[in-house]
Amino acid sequence: MNVKLLIGLAIALASPLSALIATPASAADNIANRYLKASEPYSKATCPVKPDGINNFVYFSRDREAIQGHPLLTNTRFSGAQIMYSWRNLEPSEGQYDFSDIKADVDYLAQHGKKLFIQLQDASFSPEYKPVPNYLLTDKFDGGVTGQYTDDGKLEGWVAKRWNDAVHARFERLLLALGKEFDGRIEGVNLQETAIGVTAKSDHSFSAARYIEGIKANMQALKTAFPKSTTMIYANFMPDEWLPWDDKGYLRGIYDFGNQIGVGLGAPDLMVTRKNQLNHALAMMHENSFTVPLGIAVQDGNYIGETGTEKVVKKRKNLVPMLHAFAADFLKVNYMFWVNQQPYFEEDVLPCFAEYKNIQGGQ
Repeated sequence: MNVKLLIGLAIALASPLSALIATPASAADNIANRYLKASEPYSKATCPVKPDGINNFVYFSRDREAIQGHPLLTNTRFSGAQIMYSWRNLEPSEGQYDFSDIKADVDYLAQHGKKLFIQLQDASFSPEYKPVPNYLLTDKFDGGVTGQYTDDGKLEGWVAKRWNDAVHARFERLLLALGKEFDGRIEGVNLQETAIGVTAKSDHSFSAARYIEGIKANMQALKTAFPKSTTMIYANFMPDEWLPWDDKGYLRGIYDFGNQIGVGLGAPDLMVTRKNQLNHALAMMHENSFTVPLGIAVQDGNYIGETGTEKVVKKRKNLVPMLHAFAADFLKVNYMFWVNQQPYFEEDVLPCFAEYKNIQGGQ
């Protein structure tokens, strides 16, 4: 997620407004800070976490082999595993699909009474990895992918041209093939985050309007392909918009559309003290009512209040009970995806999701 680039865009877009707002105590500043202390009421939450109807999954990214013998298999508090599968691996050549990894994971989890939640990868945060099939990397599909860049112009990954009609048509066929094979057999499937490091300057085929159309088209195709299993999109940030100052209705529109067609809404990174996340996806969930499932992912670094880091902090407060309480009460989510990051998952998550007994009721 290229938050730095989005912040840079926001500053540029908000500059006329800044000239009119003179003091830190302004209304715009106040609204931007409105949720900064929202997590404080949940800071005293403790372990073990009481069952509350949230479906808890363990997120393995693309490390699918790690589910073998994993503690989630014998813990009734976890519904199953969320695993990322790249478009590149699922369609090695045009129209030829290989779902063998998914089938193996569905069967293995089922042996232990667990379900699979698929995350489809069409974007990467590695300059070395293009997550789409080679046949898309041609003129017929306008190259198929485009680079994601930081605000200083550094290439940080790739994303499928979601706004390109030809690329969308191939993605829709992938979804339909997956749905034919797995709808009703898996717990759910989610599309990757909407935040991308792309601008009209870095890719002349891109525009915010076309991007919104492409995202909605993918959402509709997802719902058509999976009428039984849970469907979801990680809608966290949108290009050319920065909330709350520059609200063009882009992100809000995605949430409204998902609720309208029956596609769940979610986001990566449960960052409860960061204005960026609080003013975007977390605000969307908190401020609105939904008839579709909501989900939130606790990803690398979130166990220590950061994001995208492999840092190991030995002396730390266990944030898991607070994160769970915040997600349950403030966001009212139906799904939580806990990343299998060590040592935090073993030392912090598992103790909080031990088999729970209602001592007061004598059970």
